[in-house]
Amino acid sequence: MGLFDKTKSGGSAGVADRPDMQQLESLRTKYQSVLTLIEREGVRLHNLHVQDGKLLIRGEAPTDAAKNRVWDQIKLVDPTHRDLLADLTVNASTSSQAAPHTTGSGTGRTYTVKAGDTLSGISRDFYGDANEYMRIFHANRDKLSDPDKIQPGQQLVIP
Repeated sequence: MGLFDKTKSGGSAGVADRPDMQQLESLRTKYQSVLTLIEREGVRLHNLHVQDGKLLIRGEAPTDAAKNRVWDQIKLVDPTHRDLLADLTVNASTSSQAAPHTTGSGTGRTYTVKAGDTLSGISRDFYGDANEYMRIFHANRDKLSDPDKIQPGQQLVIP
């Protein structure tokens, strides 16, 4: 279940029949990598909906680092973030079910590969585009010989 699954209301009208649902779906698609990172970082959401034509995200991050990684991802998706209102605070008592899989690292981040991961999937999560996987591959040529052969537990640099 994704974050937006909770926001869709029932009824007979389909997504194409409701302008607010069309806008929600469009913004969900645009900011999917941000939403995926929010889940991964253990950010507790208080609000996630469209308000005044903008996606509103309000929540609590467990650490400043997690909050900053979410903001970094927002800026990667859209540096102007004109169609997004994000209000993220830090609450150290906010707990996540799983520890974050990313850590800060100088000019990039590191990501710990999990079972079932692919470079294109990781690329989609971080950049919003699965086709950018070669950026990750080239940044990790010292540990990868083939973009299709990553292993759980590997630490990859995400440039």
